[in-house]
Amino acid sequence: MSFGASVKEIWKRVAGVEASGIDPSAENFGERKTTVTPLGMNSIFAPFRTTGIQNALPKPTAANLRRFAETPVARRAINCIKDRIACMDWRIEVRQSAGEDLVGDRGKRAEALTRAFEMPNESDSFRTMIEQVIEDTLVGGFGAAEIDTGDSDLPVRIYPVDGASIQVNGNWKGNPSEPRYAQVTGKLGKEALLPLRDDELMYVRLNSRSHTPFGLGKVEVAFESISHFLQAHRYAARLASNSVVQYALWLNERTPEQHERLIRWWQDEVEGSGRVPVLSSEQKPEVLKFAAGTDADLRLEWQQFLLTMIANAFDLPAMMVGVSQNVNRSTAGELADEAFQNAIVPLAKLIADHLTRDVIVKRLGWSDLRFVWSDLESRDEAVEMEIQTKLLAAGVLSVAEVRALRGLAPAELASPLVE
Repeated sequence: MSFGASVKEIWKRVAGVEASGIDPSAENFGERKTTVTPLGMNSIFAPFRTTGIQNALPKPTAANLRRFAETPVARRAINCIKDRIACMDWRIEVRQSAGEDLVGDRGKRAEALTRAFEMPNESDSFRTMIEQVIEDTLVGGFGAAEIDTGDSDLPVRIYPVDGASIQVNGNWKGNPSEPRYAQVTGKLGKEALLPLRDDELMYVRLNSRSHTPFGLGKVEVAFESISHFLQAHRYAARLASNSVVQYALWLNERTPEQHERLIRWWQDEVEGSGRVPVLSSEQKPEVLKFAAGTDADLRLEWQQFLLTMIANAFDLPAMMVGVSQNVNRSTAGELADEAFQNAIVPLAKLIADHLTRDVIVKRLGWSDLRFVWSDLESRDEAVEMEIQTKLLAAGVLSVAEVRALRGLAPAELASPLVE
């Protein structure tokens, strides 16, 4: 029995599902099969199963990966990237190599696809859908969404999926009829694994590497630095709240009874009262310092260094996570541009490529259309308008094409996609 036949037989026996395809005449055609978060917080512990896809590799993430993503510094870094991308304007446009529209339905298909992206499923808008994919991509490098076909009005449906519950077939050879992914549902028996073909799941890998089918999330890169920062921050909090002893009082040649009397007197009469204590003894008591008693004890410089390391893991300037040293008006603008080019643009283009390849081309078979982020072309509105005006005056672009580039509705006698 060949590898492909053996995999299909395993799916048929374990999951009770034929991997060769879906019957369009079935009653549940077009309905979602996966669950959003089948294992909850334990999804990052998805155990290795000997059944299911051969050579399936579990995502090796630490127990506190998602919890670390909810800490203030990591959340600030994630939101700097996620919110900026999710708020971008986008459009569906014709590929430059698409050629002529022989059928004449390209404009209608683009409009239908735009509506489908604006309402990807019953409960999400495009922003809420893409935010979940970007969140998982940044946290663990495993952004995922199930893709299903719809009707002529909404040709595709997109459902965000917990990427940590996805297993990957390491020996998938590119056969579209064989399952490439499987979702660990947390159920027993035949429903323990849900097989998914390559065109049924969009799986975004951040920092793709050759030795593993999994990506590498930015929180994974910063995991150790975040852990050290939380420990240093917790120690500084205890020190600042006087829960860590910094001084000791040394009394020479005193009996244990005298020590006990002094301790009770100090606790009853002095501590918390605000009154000046008066001491009399033959020898002056000596105060022993366990620390310098300054802000250096809080290890603030060490915390600043850890913040810089966390920012580096997210490809962000340290200014973006709260480090204010060496930042002024002359450098703030350059650092903001650096954050946009290094952290936002690469991830936004990666998401756009997956939406184009996995959703539009693989699932729908529309190779003449693509998904584009409008805000990536130019950050400066004045520069963008100047360039478009010059291209319009030179006859390189038409009015309809310029309106389409600016995200405006088409004129009555012109289409934004087709002249």
